[in-house]
Amino acid sequence: MGQRKDIDGSASVPTFYGKELRWKREEAGLTLTQLVEGSFYGPSHLSEIERGERRMPAELASHVDRVLGTDGFFQRRCEDVRNARRRGHARYFERVLEAEKHAESIEEWCPTLIPGLLQTDAYARAVVRAAHPMAPDADVEEKVNARMARASLFEDGQSPEYWAILPESLLRQPVLAPEQAAEQLWHIAALATQRRIVPQVLPGNCGAHPLMLGTAMIMAFPDAPPLVYTEAQYSGDTIDDPALVKQYRKAYDRLRAAALPPEASLALIERAAEDHRHGKQDD
Repeated sequence: MGQRKDIDGSASVPTFYGKELRWKREEAGLTLTQLVEGSFYGPSHLSEIERGERRMPAELASHVDRVLGTDGFFQRRCEDVRNARRRGHARYFERVLEAEKHAESIEEWCPTLIPGLLQTDAYARAVVRAAHPMAPDADVEEKVNARMARASLFEDGQSPEYWAILPESLLRQPVLAPEQAAEQLWHIAALATQRRIVPQVLPGNCGAHPLMLGTAMIMAFPDAPPLVYTEAQYSGDTIDDPALVKQYRKAYDRLRAAALPPEASLALIERAAEDHRHGKQDD
């Protein structure tokens, strides 16, 4: 058996929490399996919490405190871990931050903006500043950095299969200066060329289509039911009701059918990027 890797508790609040959890578990002489016995969670879930890779659900923290006799310590510290994990993100986005790291596929549609996972820092900064015009610069940068950190999802060899359907209007959207707009589109094209994502463009002349009224982010998992996340300007909702998830699933499939094939979509994105670079974007 290989040597067990130690946890650097100084790295972050979640890793400090996880290291303390493992220390208390081992002090009690319990295995991961023994500690989760009687809860609804498995040993792998607890192992990821100990490594600082997953947040502790309140009901599991309560179970751990009861078994270890830690007088509510882990339940009280749950909020600290949640706050640390969502730094730069809204509270309602917390569940998505964790879920997308464990998804085997993510399919996204946003009719008015480039999805957050695909944004460059310039695009993210423009969007955040527009949503929070009076926020201090430091707060804006914290939100931008948090959004950029999510994109590390595409750097791992175990990254989920990611599909994004983009309205053609986004390719001409005057959110950024021409050079920055070109950079944003080349960023999407590069991810597609590297086989990290699959973008499809919904033609501007397609007429009425599914999901015209809002966003949809559909996440599927190898060991859990699928989730749908929808978002408005200052609120978001995570949906796990099977009937609603199924409805969103069908709507997204119909939307995909109305979009251009991936190869044609990539060519359109690259052409739009060149047009921005040379100041030729159409109205």
